[in-house]
Amino acid sequence: MKLLQIVPAIHEFPDLAAFDAEFRLTQRDLILTNARYDARYIKPAGLPCPVIFREQFGSSEPNDRMVNAILARKQELHASVPGGIDRIIAIGGGSIMDMAKVLAVAPEGTKDVNDLYPGMAELKRQHELIAVPTTCGTGSEVTNISIVFRSALGTKHGLVGDALYPVHAVLIPQLLETLPYHVFACSAIDALIHAVESYLSPLATPLTDVFGELAMREIVRGFAVVAADRAALPSLYGQFLRAAANAGVAFGNAGCGPVHALSFALGGKYHVPHGESCYQYFMPVLRFYKAAGAADKLARLEALLAETLHAEDGLNALAELLERILPRKPMSAYGAVEADVEAFARSTIDNQQRLLGRACVPVTLDVARGIIADCL
Repeated sequence: MKLLQIVPAIHEFPDLAAFDAEFRLTQRDLILTNARYDARYIKPAGLPCPVIFREQFGSSEPNDRMVNAILARKQELHASVPGGIDRIIAIGGGSIMDMAKVLAVAPEGTKDVNDLYPGMAELKRQHELIAVPTTCGTGSEVTNISIVFRSALGTKHGLVGDALYPVHAVLIPQLLETLPYHVFACSAIDALIHAVESYLSPLATPLTDVFGELAMREIVRGFAVVAADRAALPSLYGQFLRAAANAGVAFGNAGCGPVHALSFALGGKYHVPHGESCYQYFMPVLRFYKAAGAADKLARLEALLAETLHAEDGLNALAELLERILPRKPMSAYGAVEADVEAFARSTIDNQQRLLGRACVPVTLDVARGIIADCL
């Protein structure tokens, strides 16, 4: 039984200049990022790399059309740079990471990301990938999955395989300085959900639990500080980045579960940011587990939360803390209607069995329907 796998080397630097000094970036290194990071950090650091800005291809979360257009642009640059593109450097949040992973594994000449899914287990690394997160949530810098909205399916879908692991994960707290509070909150809640779902997964091991528990404690403690004094947040950027990476290690091995499975239909149809979409179902799923009798691991989770939050009821204390960090809105606030309940439940059951298989209590169509209806 494999207890744990960590593929990327994990680094931390105070700023991009220090990162460049160690990695010795060149014109053969291609950066995928957002324009605001280029203006604020990349140009001042004097990085010599060609840059692709995701905004030039759309502002939504990654979909197959956007990824295909960026893939075509990368191939143009690969042909124009002497010696070709060597490394792909993703500087951004989860969306940037997801798209950069496709660039790193897609064979030359690939025109459609959808063509990669049937043989994703056999994908090979075409370029070394360096992942530099600018949010403290996805953990994508240490995982082997890319999430893309597939138009034909009408939902997000994971492209998964060992070739998608970054070779290096680089944590730079400086890059969180311009992160809007709402984005911070959504991403950090996403990291917490990664840690919790992997902790409750039937694939969890004693070693994935170590990373999950560490991530949960650091995020919850950080949230308690931020809830009391939001001005303290900048001093916690490094803590939240490391916690997100620890949560990424945990769920990269043990997997996420029904919270993520349920989130994709809502996020795909109404363009709700990933962390916010997951937050929608987080506490409802935990309460379903409790009502369904998932006693053993849920009891351990409740004890951990109670100890960390100095509370008698760990789940209620967590729910109250999260409301102080980011008040949770009903699905209807994003535009969801009654007809979405059935459609989202069926989409979840039909398209997300990989994630539903990591539930500690089986999630049937009726269960999915009930959770979604309660969230409407």
